[in-house]
Amino acid sequence: MTQTLTDRSALNRNRQRALRAPEWFLHEAAADEIEDRLSLVKKSFTAPAVVTGFPEFWQNRFPEALCVKDDETLSLEPQSHDLVIHALCLHWANDPVGQLIQARRTLKPDGLMLSVLFGGETLHELRIALAQAESDLLGGLSPRILPMGEIRDLGALLQRAGFALPVADTLPLKTSYASPRHLMHELRAMGEGNAMTNRPRRATLRALFDRAADIYTQEFGDAEGRIPATFEMIFLTGWSPDASQPQPLRPGSAGARLADALGAKETPLKD
Repeated sequence: MTQTLTDRSALNRNRQRALRAPEWFLHEAAADEIEDRLSLVKKSFTAPAVVTGFPEFWQNRFPEALCVKDDETLSLEPQSHDLVIHALCLHWANDPVGQLIQARRTLKPDGLMLSVLFGGETLHELRIALAQAESDLLGGLSPRILPMGEIRDLGALLQRAGFALPVADTLPLKTSYASPRHLMHELRAMGEGNAMTNRPRRATLRALFDRAADIYTQEFGDAEGRIPATFEMIFLTGWSPDASQPQPLRPGSAGARLADALGAKETPLKD
């Protein structure tokens, strides 16, 4: 049996702990970006749904939507929504393609799916610092930060899930913290702590975090001692197939020559 990447019980505990004093600024940025993108779509949506690990937040931002948890099996009925927003949780999915397929199936024909998740550049500074510290002190590496997909790979998931007109793009965000410990404290307040199945189960040595903090500050800190942190948001957009959508032309069916349109002289190739 293949071991799953994410320990869902640990993830749910992390999220419940975060609700005691949540930090929403990345969810706010994601929701603002989604609203901007929807405003550019020349279509009104009357039956939206949101898939999220934090329904409390997203219900406030999209009060007309049905908000459901990002369980392995989504609580959504087939062809019951014209818009599905998958909100900052797909990076934790053990089966991301399955999540996207479920989102497509719940869409009515010509319905829109818009997903936002963290991409591979997220927290690359912290990854480097922790890896170097652990190598220095323990002579090896442990899974401490979730591996996240690259935009090319994530874009391909849309096609595998059967979406029409797939588009993937990225939005990098740079933040600044007083110290690496402030960053790690805020990650816990986001519910983004380590919930990997293979995570270390023993208490981490304080010396490891001290060493990682020193490396982080030395390698990435500014003149004032503050440290940057990168968050890469990747947006995946796809439509439920419908006959009314633009269709690609058959090869050889063009009605005009490209050379004529460009006003260029065509040079035939030798056989």
